[in-house]
Amino acid sequence: MGALPAEDRSCTFIEHSFVINNFVVMIGKQIKDSLCRVLGDGVQYQWYENENKVVIPDASINCNTRDRKNVSLTGIPRMVMEVLSDATEEYDRHEKMEVYRRVGVSEYWIVDWRKKQVEIYLNDGREDGTTYFYLYKTVTPENKEELQLVMFPPLVVLLVQFHQPTLDRMKEDSLQLLVLQEQLVVLLCVAAKAL
Repeated sequence: MGALPAEDRSCTFIEHSFVINNFVVMIGKQIKDSLCRVLGDGVQYQWYENENKVVIPDASINCNTRDRKNVSLTGIPRMVMEVLSDATEEYDRHEKMEVYRRVGVSEYWIVDWRKKQVEIYLNDGREDGTTYFYLYKTVTPENKEELQLVMFPPLVVLLVQFHQPTLDRMKEDSLQLLVLQEQLVVLLCVAAKAL
């Protein structure tokens, strides 16, 4: 099985994980009764359109988690988020963005926790059938009320909570995330054995 190059996270600050965990918990609470799931960076995808190479987004929202190949999801997420770090910025902005465009991800967020900024890209089609991402909006602390998932408009994303965890919420979120990740690993292993 081919894979994109492994990301070197040795230079990744803890804030990178705070942003991912906060997003997963914040959105997860809002979609818990739907068919969609918000997934953190422990979930891998494998797509035919990407030569079956494994891709691991920092976070994704997927409404088709039944389609799997071993321990990889094969359904296309409607939204993907990557959190920038010095080690991954070029990779997230170019190679990964191109993969997400090619497979048909509708909404792509690039989060820069250092600038407290979110770039929201949307995938659109051309007359010749090709697709491209365009920058829909950049959200900063000055326009933080405009932070919204385009593909899921009723969901609320708070920029302040997104970037700055409190100690109590960090503890609660970490425990919830660990439980969810353990459950996901068990489910993926069971599904892999069933195949």
